[in-house]
Amino acid sequence: MEHSPPPLFRQGAPAFLKMALFALVAVALLVADSRMHTLGPIRQAINMMLYPIQQVALLPRSAVNLVSEYFSSLAELQKEISTLQQQQLENAQTLQQTQNLVTENANLRKLLEIRGQTQTKSIVGEILYDARDPFTRKVILNRGSQDGVVAGQPVIDVNGVIGQITRAFPMTSEVTLLTDKDQAIPVQVVRNGLRSVAYGRGQSGLLDLRFMPANADVQTGDVLVTSGIDGVYPPGLSVAKISQVENVASGSFGRILCQPTGGIDRNRQLLVLLVDMNIQPRPAPEETVEKSGRRRPRAAVASAPDTTEQNK
Repeated sequence: MEHSPPPLFRQGAPAFLKMALFALVAVALLVADSRMHTLGPIRQAINMMLYPIQQVALLPRSAVNLVSEYFSSLAELQKEISTLQQQQLENAQTLQQTQNLVTENANLRKLLEIRGQTQTKSIVGEILYDARDPFTRKVILNRGSQDGVVAGQPVIDVNGVIGQITRAFPMTSEVTLLTDKDQAIPVQVVRNGLRSVAYGRGQSGLLDLRFMPANADVQTGDVLVTSGIDGVYPPGLSVAKISQVENVASGSFGRILCQPTGGIDRNRQLLVLLVDMNIQPRPAPEETVEKSGRRRPRAAVASAPDTTEQNK
């Protein structure tokens, strides 16, 4: 009975001989591949067979890379959107400031043109803020008594009369608008020369021609300018335009509303006319000193001789 050893302990060719044989085969393949490129097609065929296996093995890594790239790109996109929105807000603010500067520049140019046309000395001022009194129509300018501003001087803009200086401080001054309920200005209709006085109507922002007869020659659209008879406002300055004329019964006064041509809601730069406010006092009133009904000045009464003593 023959006993054969198990395969693990079966004896064969020596291991050294096997290693030498495989080494020779490897060297021969390397020489053949480097000299004659005989293994190129075999290598390509093996690569094509192993490519699907490689792709399947790389699927977990590709999935992880795709997920990480998605979240990183999403975070970068949100950051870019936030940056662009911030830039848009800054650009919008810059554009608005630029438009305001362009408007102020155009307004200043017009004011300088008006300043060159008027013979009265003037100074440009800027509105700082509105007065805190809700029952009046007043603003505060950045020009004061140190700049030659005194109470009573008129204030205009590029479109017309704004108001009048009512209080002057060293660095600032208070301007009461024409539409204030305590303000009045002598005006004249450009079309026919009719003179009147325009009064402010308070918070409504309009002017009112009071005490006008019902048959007065005024029409809607007539332009009113300063008449200059008050000695404060120079003549010919645009004041308002008649917007409404109410016809009432004959013999009574009509209601005439006017829309001011100038306004602080459109311009911040104003022109203060530095007119001389040293107005001459009114002459003394005349008195009746004779029984005949003639009127003679008070000075003449003082210098007239006493005829009663001479008659005695």
